Amino acid sequence: MWNQIQNFRSDNRLICGVLSVTSALLLAGALLGQYIGGLEPCSLCVIQRYPHIAVIIFGWLGYKRGLSDNQRKRLLWMIGLCFFSTSGIGFWHAGIEYGLYSGPPSCTGPIGGSSLETLRSQLLNAEIVRCDLIPWSLFGLSLAVYNGLISFIAGVLAFYTAQRNGKP
Repeated sequence: MWNQIQNFRSDNRLICGVLSVTSALLLAGALLGQYIGGLEPCSLCVIQRYPHIAVIIFGWLGYKRGLSDNQRKRLLWMIGLCFFSTSGIGFWHAGIEYGLYSGPPSCTGPIGGSSLETLRSQLLNAEIVRCDLIPWSLFGLSLAVYNGLISFIAGVLAFYTAQRNGKP
């Protein structure tokens, strides 16, 4: 059993594939929640998805045969950066959801105006989904927190694997 774990940790190709599948599952969960569960994403939720798309692509490229170990290490560095970026956005979003700080005016800003026409214009042009509300949580943690945690752990795994045998 221990040898299998050691073999997994030393196989950059397999780790690229596992990280790609991890992002695919996180993205699939978000899309299922949106299209089947009725959870409309706010703008920050949508932004958190872009790094996962990049991880899926980089991970798939790293899983392909015919790449050198140095090429896979470079892809693992890119995968780690993508995971840390979506993790950072997720934790920032969670801070907005839990009221630690205010978010961008486009999704949390107040609506008001000096006239009825100004207020009407703002309401018609305003985003419907607010970033500072938690639409769904599990054990008191929002989806942004889960994305932040899982992505952080995956980023650590990617960086650890990439630097394990030295820089490319």
